[in-house]
Amino acid sequence: MTQKILCVAEKPAIAKSVANHLGGGNVVVRHIAGNQYVKNYEFDFAFGPPWGHCPVVMTSVIGHLYGIDFPQEYRNWRSCRPAQLFDVPVTETIDEDKKAIAENIAKQARYSRVLFIWTDCDREGEFIGSEVRQAALKGNARLEVKRAQFSNTERAHVIRAAQNPIFLDERQVNAVGGRIEVDLRLGAIFTRFQTLTLQLMGGDLEDRIVSYGSCQFPTLGFVVDRYFRVQKFVPERFWTIKVVEHRDEIDVTFSWRRHRLFDRMAVVILFERCLTARTARVSKLQKKPTSKWRPLPLTTVELQKLGSMFLRMDSQRVMKVAEDLYTKGWISYPRTETDSFDKGIDLRKLVEKQVQDHTWGPHAQGLLNGAFKQPRAGRNNDQAHPPIHPVNYVSPPTLSDDERRVYEFVVRRFLACCSDDAKGELTTIELDYGDEVFFTTGLLVLERNYLDVYPYEKWESSQQLPTFVLGETFEPTQANITDGETTAPGYLTEPELISLMDANGIGTDATMAEHIAKIKERQYVQTQTRAGGRGGGNTTNRAGRGGRGGRGGRGGNAAGGAGGGGGGGGNGVQQFIPTTLGVALIEGYDGMGLDTSLGKPFLRKEMEIKMREICAGTKSRNDFVHETLEQYRDVFVRSQQQVDVLKAVKNIYSGNKPDSPPPRGALQFSNSDKKQPSARLFRLGHLAIALSPI
Repeated sequence: MTQKILCVAEKPAIAKSVANHLGGGNVVVRHIAGNQYVKNYEFDFAFGPPWGHCPVVMTSVIGHLYGIDFPQEYRNWRSCRPAQLFDVPVTETIDEDKKAIAENIAKQARYSRVLFIWTDCDREGEFIGSEVRQAALKGNARLEVKRAQFSNTERAHVIRAAQNPIFLDERQVNAVGGRIEVDLRLGAIFTRFQTLTLQLMGGDLEDRIVSYGSCQFPTLGFVVDRYFRVQKFVPERFWTIKVVEHRDEIDVTFSWRRHRLFDRMAVVILFERCLTARTARVSKLQKKPTSKWRPLPLTTVELQKLGSMFLRMDSQRVMKVAEDLYTKGWISYPRTETDSFDKGIDLRKLVEKQVQDHTWGPHAQGLLNGAFKQPRAGRNNDQAHPPIHPVNYVSPPTLSDDERRVYEFVVRRFLACCSDDAKGELTTIELDYGDEVFFTTGLLVLERNYLDVYPYEKWESSQQLPTFVLGETFEPTQANITDGETTAPGYLTEPELISLMDANGIGTDATMAEHIAKIKERQYVQTQTRAGGRGGGNTTNRAGRGGRGGRGGRGGNAAGGAGGGGGGGGNGVQQFIPTTLGVALIEGYDGMGLDTSLGKPFLRKEMEIKMREICAGTKSRNDFVHETLEQYRDVFVRSQQQVDVLKAVKNIYSGNKPDSPPPRGALQFSNSDKKQPSARLFRLGHLAIALSPI
């Protein structure tokens, strides 16, 4: 029998797409026994040397093929002490529904000379590729193994990947393999520990699994930290001076250069000096060009953040839809850290495909007619995938509603990247009034450029400023002292949470959405729609001290924000509020006095750094696993010693359901906490719980 090449993709849809491209439409489809989703596609293809033209069988897995678990005698939660799981050997497992897939690969490998792996080109895909290799070598130990490097399923790209295979990256395989083992052990150890500890106390937690994950808890910790910042916030009164000049039927408001002071008497003294001076002098009059930069090419983290802000979807849904669009061949691979396009990519050809659209097509045509600009280059490059971009045009009405919104966003972002910056003229006027300086700005947008196709950002002209002359003096129409209070930060939104996870190395761009979904699923947090923007230092105007003559005083403002920013379509941004259980878990571990609390990001961030070291070849998988487990072993031992602190969680539930948000002001630190830093005391209603130090 003629030996063939076996190709294996990560998903059935990718296998079908690649087979149709390589087979040129001349493909025979065969079903496999035991799985209704996986199929074998048979065709011929001309590979590069040394294989040349030969028969091909294309099939797939459905994600991970194998798993790991503890031996059967350790799987019962009460079969051993949780600490024993640090050292128990793990065994390889395969789910019943994956056995037919593994057997199909082994069977096809028997008659093949080469295995081509077509899994996604990221860490996880590399590890799944190693699982495919393992299954194939069981059928043919002499099989040559290659992998296709691709970032989208556009036909020319797929053919190029097939003719230029590379080797599997064993370092990435080892990094993921080590992480899987560590996550299994830590998840089982701490989940059993805290669940069994709390279940023994009965009540609300008697039948509840209180799970732990090394990414879950730091993610929850960010939410709880913001929650306490909001709850503990104490408004602070401030005062500022506002000057208004009515000219050419326009009220121009000048802001104080000092912004605000928290000492009323100091503001009154400075204000009196202004009034004593009577007149203000124009000390600076400047007009200069200004720009609002077009966005950088799209990364996974940005897609999740902006999708949550503008598309009314949570990050997990955004990624699921993006993966579907990638699988169907409409966009590039949606898991990438790269924010700059390789100069070898023909971006104009990609722009040309969008010309036919009735909505953004005219803008695309304008780019081809001479307005095209090479996109800005960011600082990140994962050396695996280009930024997310459209690879083919699809008529939006043929997509589902979610698919249409994500596809439109990806297209508009790409076209915006290929457009020029928005151009404007910024006018700045400064006044010397007494010993104080006041200013106003006005923006005139001259060329919208990328903003014409990218409605997610706003940059608008302000009301036109009237004429002022450098050096002129005038008596302001109105001068007032106004006061206000600083305002609490808002609860954490999903874009903010993703930014914190990204900055602290919690998960990867590909897994952040999953970790956020997990803390919601475990009912450690709840979400609600943010009603309105909350920021620090909003001013509440009150009756002020009037300017000389009281020449009117309408409160108009000609000053527009020249910096631009903001965004359209921001309605429905979700904010996270921890449940009573979520707050209690984080406060419990924080209260143990550990050098590194499980609710903080430091341990997990160190894990991510070590995995990158494996990928760079400077650390072995065994060293990574050993070092990480020893760190967590120390945390676990000290957690056992402080188990009474965790048991205090049970008392917090008095009168509250575990999955309900804590009542406003319910959890408060006692003033004695400031006097005795070695002991922590927090309250739920009238119940005080001491968290003893080590």
